[in-house]
Amino acid sequence: MCRSIHRLYNIDPPVTSDEVQGAALQYVRKISGAAKPSQANAAAFERAVQDVADISRRLLGELVSSAPPRDRALDLARPR
Repeated sequence: MCRSIHRLYNIDPPVTSDEVQGAALQYVRKISGAAKPSQANAAAFERAVQDVADISRRLLGELVSSAPPRDRALDLARPR
């Protein structure tokens, strides 16, 4: 599941909010073991996704790099 999470820091063009949200969703799915939570767990699941996305945005905004931004297309084209 988490193989679809790509580098989000120091790339050009910059990461979008949707990409951060998608990475957060994949992370929560992976650690919870549920691709789709039950109704009983849906609120906790969504709250966790939002918290992870918010913290990720804050982290990305605070990181500092002296390296030039990496080309997103080249990163995505690399075999894994």
